[in-house]
Amino acid sequence: MNTEILGIIAMFALTIALAIPFGKYIAKVYEGSKTLLDPVFNPIEKLFYKISVINPNKEMNWKQHLVALLTINFVWFILGMLILMTQGSLPLNPDNNPSMSPDLAFNTTISFVVNCNLQHYSGETGMSYLGQMWLMFLQFVSAGTGMAAAAIVFRAFRDKATTQLGNFYNFFVKSCTRILLPVSIIVAVILLFQGTPMTFEGKDSITTLQGNTTEVSRGPAAVFIAIKHIGTNGGGFFGANSAHPLENPTYLTNMAEMIAQMIIPIAMIFAFGYFIGRKRLSWMIFSVMTVGFLLLSLPNISIESSGNPAISAMGIDNSQGAMEGKEIRIGAAASGFWSIVTTVISTGSVNSMHDSTMPLSGMNQLLAMMINCFYGGVGVGILNFFVFIILAVFISGLMVGRTPEFLGKKVEAREMKIAMIIALIHPFFILIGTGLATAFPHLTTNTLNNPGFHGFSEMLYEYTSASANNGSGFEGLADNTLWWNISTGIVLLLSRFVPIIGPVAIAGLLAEKKYIPEGDGTLKTDTPTFGLMILAVIFIVAALSFFPALALGPIAEYFSLY
Repeated sequence: MNTEILGIIAMFALTIALAIPFGKYIAKVYEGSKTLLDPVFNPIEKLFYKISVINPNKEMNWKQHLVALLTINFVWFILGMLILMTQGSLPLNPDNNPSMSPDLAFNTTISFVVNCNLQHYSGETGMSYLGQMWLMFLQFVSAGTGMAAAAIVFRAFRDKATTQLGNFYNFFVKSCTRILLPVSIIVAVILLFQGTPMTFEGKDSITTLQGNTTEVSRGPAAVFIAIKHIGTNGGGFFGANSAHPLENPTYLTNMAEMIAQMIIPIAMIFAFGYFIGRKRLSWMIFSVMTVGFLLLSLPNISIESSGNPAISAMGIDNSQGAMEGKEIRIGAAASGFWSIVTTVISTGSVNSMHDSTMPLSGMNQLLAMMINCFYGGVGVGILNFFVFIILAVFISGLMVGRTPEFLGKKVEAREMKIAMIIALIHPFFILIGTGLATAFPHLTTNTLNNPGFHGFSEMLYEYTSASANNGSGFEGLADNTLWWNISTGIVLLLSRFVPIIGPVAIAGLLAEKKYIPEGDGTLKTDTPTFGLMILAVIFIVAALSFFPALALGPIAEYFSLY
């Protein structure tokens, strides 16, 4: 077994080992229990609430939570548009980067507000330092929004019967200060000591080995890249994202960034179990997600490590794997693993060019985003999985002839309608968007880097990434056009907030219902059998929704290659 594979195994094992106690800590934060960081953050939070005149102890029902969530996100959107459209005239712009056009500012602002970070610009040439700092702020608050939404659902299932589900601002601020910020500081320090820049000076002139002088962009990158991964945002400070040698200088930073993007989504699963007092249920959820993750990641590691048969046929040594679009310092195996970590987690950062991966690797990346519930983004990953739990509970109840129940609450028609809308709206946005793009080739054909099957995959990937709030891309696509900026911006907006509103509404409705104690006939939802049921529902929905589109893209490309 080579060192790359050992590194992947060690990294994944370390992530899980850290996520379990971290999940317990997160549960304590949302419970309001004492933690080691209270002396540091209590005064800061009290000052914030005093200035903002917010009462963090005021209880809210699920509708009030959603009003607060949507209102504060709208304010961030307006501020973001103003900053990005005027950044060329604002301070902290030593490289004199221009202001954004209205359509690009629209897409970028929405993308960072919704935790997607789909970037239709190149970071070092398209953004001033002030713009980068504003986007870094959005990376904190968008992640905090998703985590606060998850905390609302946690609260709904902890209490037996209630309409009071805590305070949105309390959950939101604690998510940012006590969870995201401390871990981001640790990751930023690691990056800083490994060579990632942290400065407000402009470009630096260096002399290359060939003796030429070139300009190298830099900036306050270390702190930006830390929250980019901790908050599962994924937006690159530089255009090449984590394939850039200053964003991801060494194999150590590569492992640190992978752990960073995985740790909170996995920890949130265990936090749910600790918070509601059902650790077996959290282990069942973790097991299902991990099986799905491994079914996608292991093939990619193998495929990318095996190399490209077209290169081998030319008599070229292919022993290092399919290295087109990859960094030597990282390698094919670690790049293949990252490509699934970043699409399963919905981070969207890349340490290699996904457009250059082998066809079936690209298919697995697409599937990871299409399924969109194996770990997922911070907070929203467990919300997406919650929808499939409700579907599995309902189907299981029909199979055994009992009224579906989950955690002592009856799942009835109203909850099922919401769950079905959420489950189907994701493929709707992806397929309708791709269908429109192919129906109007005069708007999209000139933006494709490849013809035929791979060109279709580029379009399919763009809408899949937008709908999954992922942000990665098949970057042969020239996506900074009016069509791509506006169409993906609309998909980004709807696919972020509708899947948050749905699970919070379901949890709120269930919380209001009478609690039914478990009996001998109660369907156990923390067993391996029920876990297999959820996995089957996930794969059936994904196969029925996406197989035809995948057959037209990466699957057809695979058969044309082999």
